[in-house]
Amino acid sequence: MSPAAAPPIVAIVGRPNVGKSTLFNRYAGANRALVHDTPGLTRDRIVQAVEAAGRRILLVDTAGLDPDAEAGLPAAVQAQARVAVAEADAVLFVVDGRAGLLPEDERIVAELRRTDKPVALAVNKLDHPKHAERVLDFHRLGLEPTAGISAAHGHGAWDLLETLVERLPAPAPVEEEAGIRLAVIGRPNVGKSSLVNALLGEERVVVSNEPGTTRDAVDSVLVRDSQRYVLVDTAGLRRPGRRHSQSERGGALMALRSLERADVALVVIDAGEGVTDQDVRVAGLARGRGRPVLVLANQWDRVGGEDGPDPTRVRDEIARRLRFMGDAPVQAVSARTGSQLERIFPWVTRLHARAGREIPTAELNRWLEDAVGRHQPALGEKGTRRRPIRFFYATQTGVHPPTFTLFCTDPGAVKPGYRRYLENRLREHFDLAGVPLRLRLRARRAPA
Repeated sequence: MSPAAAPPIVAIVGRPNVGKSTLFNRYAGANRALVHDTPGLTRDRIVQAVEAAGRRILLVDTAGLDPDAEAGLPAAVQAQARVAVAEADAVLFVVDGRAGLLPEDERIVAELRRTDKPVALAVNKLDHPKHAERVLDFHRLGLEPTAGISAAHGHGAWDLLETLVERLPAPAPVEEEAGIRLAVIGRPNVGKSSLVNALLGEERVVVSNEPGTTRDAVDSVLVRDSQRYVLVDTAGLRRPGRRHSQSERGGALMALRSLERADVALVVIDAGEGVTDQDVRVAGLARGRGRPVLVLANQWDRVGGEDGPDPTRVRDEIARRLRFMGDAPVQAVSARTGSQLERIFPWVTRLHARAGREIPTAELNRWLEDAVGRHQPALGEKGTRRRPIRFFYATQTGVHPPTFTLFCTDPGAVKPGYRRYLENRLREHFDLAGVPLRLRLRARRAPA
């Protein structure tokens, strides 16, 4: 079942070097953004889904807002941050409590007031209780809530974020179109809009040769063999440094929101041009969001013949560049000629069914016994002794994506390679090819 609504967006903004990326990493639970003392190191927005105040939100890290940036890279970075603010549902404004209130902070607040969105003020770098009084000077900005925090140590950070999220309007019930939701994603100018129009048989989405023509997500419904599908055509995803216009930069975040609502991702690449680094990034984005992926090698009519690339070489390149999800099916299509388009829907239906499959616990445990029996995990460390890792049982704890919890004696000692082995055996045994899996290991003591 598709989520009821796209999660709200909270943008973390502030002038350079106030600790935004450190705070983002605190919330994300990992070093997802670079942290450095050089102002302006964060060049592009970074998005992470987190839970706050009982709600799932998309947290966006931005480059520092610099009101004086006028040209070149600084201006482009600031434009990127302003797009994030424009798309956000709420803003977490970060200032440097050690530096005190600066004129630049006041000018940024003036910009934020014009957005008429909930804004919370995080007075950062108050790493010791004796620094708490420094927050008083910032109350004159008139932002509520205002709180002193330490991104480095975590003090007050979560409380402030949850207070901000609680100010957001309750999610309105969304009447989603019944059917399998498909996020059509890819870098600009690979033919996503042409593909959607060809599937629908009408011009429902603007098509242009100019990269980034599609600005917003557009939902379209179609029916094949009594099955309803909802196509979401998204703005092209382009490498951060090449998103030239504000509207094109905005499309990347809209694509992420579409993935959050989707059941299956259609990753479109240009078969004639070949797989680019950005194609790999887009595919990884969909996979990381736990969405089954069907790779569409579009413009296949340009492959082969006297002037086109060799079909075998194109397929080999796709397999090589997307080897991190080598189980994902690849379908050659041509939006221009309509070739092979009807093969998309059986694939989508199959992937959706696999992602929602529920496996009985008894079958899972027979599989686990067989998998461990075929290949034992490496010995785990226990003090100075090396002990065997014992697996006891497995259970399925979720679908879309399929999620499994395995209980063993020492989860921390299980090597990444062995986890991959178990995932691959799961896919093979239960026909889950093309579907991301979530494998969670939990500790349980061996019986005495």
